[in-house]
Amino acid sequence: MSGGGAAEGGDCRSPSPGGRRAGEVVVALGAAGAGRGSTAGMVRLDGGAFLMGTEDADALPADGEGPVRRVTLRPFRIDAHAVSNDRFAAFVDATGYLTEAERFGWSLVFVGLLPAESRKGAPRPERAPWWCAVAGAYWRAPEGPGSGVAERGDHPVVHVSFNDAQAYCRWAGVRLPTEAEWEYAARGGLEQARYPWGDELTPGGEHRCNIWQGPFPTGDTAEDGYAGTAPVTAFEPNGFGLFNMAGNVWEWCADRWGTDQPGAARPGPGDRPTGKDRVTRGGSYLCHRSYCDGYRVAARDHDYPESTTGDRGFRCAGDA
Repeated sequence: MSGGGAAEGGDCRSPSPGGRRAGEVVVALGAAGAGRGSTAGMVRLDGGAFLMGTEDADALPADGEGPVRRVTLRPFRIDAHAVSNDRFAAFVDATGYLTEAERFGWSLVFVGLLPAESRKGAPRPERAPWWCAVAGAYWRAPEGPGSGVAERGDHPVVHVSFNDAQAYCRWAGVRLPTEAEWEYAARGGLEQARYPWGDELTPGGEHRCNIWQGPFPTGDTAEDGYAGTAPVTAFEPNGFGLFNMAGNVWEWCADRWGTDQPGAARPGPGDRPTGKDRVTRGGSYLCHRSYCDGYRVAARDHDYPESTTGDRGFRCAGDA
């Protein structure tokens, strides 16, 4: 993966979990949730033409952020916020679904969120040593055994793969947003603004999203109020009433990386497309301008569909 203004040694985005194989995803569709097929909690957007992509100074050509092109969308609906732990729990309770992190037995956790005993001996990717492969880490135990989500029901579910997100959507009767839909929604009605609220990261000194402050990866000052994930409705929504379209967690989109789907940008020469990678958008609580400004509206990333990390989640969409 290429990094946004990446410092030597890599960027904040997670390495792919080498050695994993995509498993068959089986969902018990017979047990429908109370909100199955419902658009409750979704915002209806009119669609139409908008300018997708960017060519500003922060653009990453290798990530296919440009050129700026006019894309036309049909009306659609999208979640006002990312799927929370509570919402995902309803799905799991109704279906007995096991996420890929559970079936593989481990997931990637940011080292700064782990107690010292959990860091000892945990494998770390060579090019991204701030990630630890933690045995037993999954959505209900985000930092591994001994951690939990009892106090984080309104935080975004993490450690979910693209395949897990798809399984949830099938159960709920919805779908993942396309990349073009996601960007249109994130822009909140603003044309070519850098962030969902405008061109300044902290207008008037006010933090508008959950990202990293301080030297990475050892000193998150949490000036925005959060170390790790924030509630799904933290911060002010954008002009469309959508929360956390920048920062907090990377969000899976329906598109394959570099496909010819409408509105999808083509990858540049520095990519490592595999033919099955899926796009993620929005950045996360680990992003910082010095190495990864994935919280820009036009920023893009991608990973294997079975990849799981502690900073990746999703939100749902549907036809209007």
